[in-house]
Amino acid sequence: MKRPVLLLLSWMCFCGLLQPADCEEQRIPEEKLLVVTVATEETDGFRRFLRSAKHFNYTIKVLGRGEKWSGGDSMSAPGGGQKVRLLKAALQEIKSEDRIVLFIDSYDVVFASSPKELLRKFQQAKHKVVFSSESLIWPDRHLEDKYPHVREGNRFLGSGGFIGFLPNVREMISNWTGGDSDSDQLFFTKIFIDPARRKSINITLDHRCRLFQNLHGALDEVVLKFENGRVRARNVQYDTLPVIVHGNGPTKLQINYLGNYIPNTWTFETGCTVCQENLRSLSALKETEYPLVLIGVFIQQPTPFVSVFFERLLKLQYPKDRLKLFIYNQEAHHEQQVSSFLQDHGGLYRDVKTISPEEEMDSTASRDFAFDLCRKDKECDFFFNLDVEVVLKNEDTLKILIEQNLPVVAPMITRVGRLWSNFWGALSADGYYARSEDYVDIVQGRRVGVWNVPYVSNVYLVKAGLLRSQLKDRDLFSSQTLDPDMAFCHNVRSKGIFMFVSNMQTFGRILSTENYQTKHLHNDLWQIFENPTDWEERYIHENYTRIMKDKLIENPCPDVYWFPVFTDVACKHLIEEMEHFGKWSGGGNRDTRIQGGYENVPTIDIHMNQVRFDKEWRKFLLEFIAPITEKMFPGYHTQAHFELAFVVRYKPDEQPSLRPHHDASTFTINIALNQVGVDYQGGGCRFLRYDCSIQAPRRGWALMHPGRLTHYHEGLPTTAGVRYIAVSFVDP
Repeated sequence: MKRPVLLLLSWMCFCGLLQPADCEEQRIPEEKLLVVTVATEETDGFRRFLRSAKHFNYTIKVLGRGEKWSGGDSMSAPGGGQKVRLLKAALQEIKSEDRIVLFIDSYDVVFASSPKELLRKFQQAKHKVVFSSESLIWPDRHLEDKYPHVREGNRFLGSGGFIGFLPNVREMISNWTGGDSDSDQLFFTKIFIDPARRKSINITLDHRCRLFQNLHGALDEVVLKFENGRVRARNVQYDTLPVIVHGNGPTKLQINYLGNYIPNTWTFETGCTVCQENLRSLSALKETEYPLVLIGVFIQQPTPFVSVFFERLLKLQYPKDRLKLFIYNQEAHHEQQVSSFLQDHGGLYRDVKTISPEEEMDSTASRDFAFDLCRKDKECDFFFNLDVEVVLKNEDTLKILIEQNLPVVAPMITRVGRLWSNFWGALSADGYYARSEDYVDIVQGRRVGVWNVPYVSNVYLVKAGLLRSQLKDRDLFSSQTLDPDMAFCHNVRSKGIFMFVSNMQTFGRILSTENYQTKHLHNDLWQIFENPTDWEERYIHENYTRIMKDKLIENPCPDVYWFPVFTDVACKHLIEEMEHFGKWSGGGNRDTRIQGGYENVPTIDIHMNQVRFDKEWRKFLLEFIAPITEKMFPGYHTQAHFELAFVVRYKPDEQPSLRPHHDASTFTINIALNQVGVDYQGGGCRFLRYDCSIQAPRRGWALMHPGRLTHYHEGLPTTAGVRYIAVSFVDP
């Protein structure tokens, strides 16, 4: 069939002059569709647009590549005339008059369906040119009364997308003589509101968003529709499924959110379909060829487990001679930990730069300074931001992020037991936190992928090339109203750069720093409430969780149970904390610390409540001792109450032993805090009734035995050195 005849039949279908069955046979062939867009830069949004086009096999003609954009900033003022100029010139070169032209923006647009559906809906519109529609008028609200009234749907024209027959589109823009910064929307609006020209060109609007969905003014109308392994944007106001979704005006974050799913980027059936695209594999490289990374470590407030942070930094699986370190420390409290790490391990790294508290650089300036170090260093390929409150458990994190090959990417970390994380799924109108619909599912791992988000913090990787180009400003973290992280993310978003967070692997967690005190020697001991997981990893014996499974509980004497509970670090810290406090009792019977003021069997000790550790100690007993007690003594339930919990010191010239006695408890816990044969000689415990002794207590292991009546016992003499034990009289 010849093209003029095809056009005539198509037009007759539009006008209702043919039966639907006949029109069905006269569908516009998909090869007649020409998709045209303008993109002077290859932005992240443009790459997303092309990916969605490729998914549905659209062929795209891109105008303006390599040109300088001179079309103004449509976010703040009318503009876009450059697009019309480029389109007008391009259409003059097309010889086939039977083409259908789709002209759309690209930086903030995704395709949601196929050319076949697009052309079918265009035919059903029964006009030769169809523009997208909006509920808000722009750029001249005084023209509102000139718009035709509609029974249903959006009333106003949106210039970000239109489709039409080539001759009609060519006629529509033939009179364009404006400048590049003139308003394209105003130009098309004036054509549409002119009844004669509207009729001559045969223009209509896509009032019910069947072809185009503009998000500005319609955010409450658009939801994601998951069905049969596909994802669409659904307009619930008009019950339509738009083919093209456009994040026009101030809705860039919303199109980013929708772009995490459309077109079929993530579905419940397939999970993430694009997360393995464009990866940068490191496996084929020699370690000497790995990208060079500048790691910026930031210590901005007193933080627990800083020593552990540096231990994990050392274990990061990446060649040390391809790493440079920048360590910013604002806290004098942590200077010893920083200097100790650098003294022991700093020489492993390619280079180290530090900023100490004495230099009085604020945190905002420190981050800008760190970026500048990477920016100026021609060797630097990536900047890896790592705040000290980050617990990076995955030793391959840096490799994983580099291989993602994304502009800015963060590993998702969360606070244990809470929805607190290092990313935001959405922003409020004033630029602060808002919860996206999928935030909880991402945090809890019900949706796994790599997600385009508006805010990341604490730990993230930035391509150095960005710092030298789009992010070359030296004050990315500075703002009069926003904190440094928010200012950085705002600046990244304003440049059209995408930020991503990955929860494809488990990476780690983020510490709570709110109630961290620095008045003790080993302040981490007090973190059992605020950071229980980190406390357990630091202080509870590695074999504790295997006690029942592997039958690690020993039974050296009748009803006496022996099991591992503390790490060597826990024992060391508890001893040093007590010696640092230094107020050991005199070992006399008179003791004002206890009720009644008299101790029958005194020891030289310091009570847990003297160092304000009693609440934490009871939490320890409840979490780690009570379950063992209830297993070994079936039917007994404990709330781990105590009146006496203390650390005892035995020395040959001070108090070497303890005479036979009963404990004022239902059961007693006795934990050895140092090592026989190394720290002291002798010692141990003898149960007289059974003539049974434990003479070589293991450091970090707990003896648990009944207190009253049956287990009359004594402390065996310490013959050399100093022996320490932690004792608790539970349920007095």
